Amino acid sequence: MSLNIINVNDANFDYQVLAYSQNKPVIVDFWAKWSEPSIIITPILEQLTRENEGTFRLAKVNVDENPQLTHRYNIFNLPAVKAYQNGQITGEFSGIKSHHQIREFIYQIVPSSDNLLLTKAQSLLNMENWAEAEDTSREILDKRPAQPTARLILVKSLLSQDQNAEALQLLQSFPPSPEYKSAERLQPLAQTLADFEERKEFPIIKVDAVYYRALRLIKLGNIPAALDGLFDVLRINKRYNNGQAHQVILGLFELLGESHPITQSYRPELANILF
Repeated sequence: MSLNIINVNDANFDYQVLAYSQNKPVIVDFWAKWSEPSIIITPILEQLTRENEGTFRLAKVNVDENPQLTHRYNIFNLPAVKAYQNGQITGEFSGIKSHHQIREFIYQIVPSSDNLLLTKAQSLLNMENWAEAEDTSREILDKRPAQPTARLILVKSLLSQDQNAEALQLLQSFPPSPEYKSAERLQPLAQTLADFEERKEFPIIKVDAVYYRALRLIKLGNIPAALDGLFDVLRINKRYNNGQAHQVILGLFELLGESHPITQSYRPELANILF
């Protein structure tokens, strides 16, 4: 436990939650050891508390050990999560929620300048203003190093600027989060490009030459031409280099985003080649 994650009980609830919430929001997790949903939700709340580094307190109430609080707040379904500010309940939910839903609940309760910065960083990335997206995401990570959305934006900004080694390092230590799946899809791309930068000799076999030319085009920022080359590789060998060419393509789609015109144009063609 830390100062921001505490256990509270019938005796100290008013002081540790109601009084404390006059200065900082408090999110209360009513839970029980026998509740399977609690076993899922409580670790997510703890992780998000650590990510937000002191912007709110998480107070945990074991309902079996604290019947007065359970009765006082009419707890009938577990987990029951309530947010307090200035001694009043300002938000709540009960039962199973996704990681994303819980994160959004917290951001609504705990307004932060970082949320505006995240929106700015994502917008800059969408506009392909990669240097400014990088700077903005680093500003967030300076204060909250475990913030996964900012880290993912930084990774994409770095890959788009051909800074593959740092992007790979960030991906290899990516925190558990909803963004982790995106990070997984980007890692083969970052690894391949980082390895390509270290390579001293290149084979002269035709398919290999096509593949390495495609990697050079990625580094130059010519993604459509790179995809054309990678698709030519798959037409020759769908499992080229143990599926590496396929993984690089998927990484490029992840880098661009599903709504990007290039992704929408090329994804059906990939399906036609593979299936």
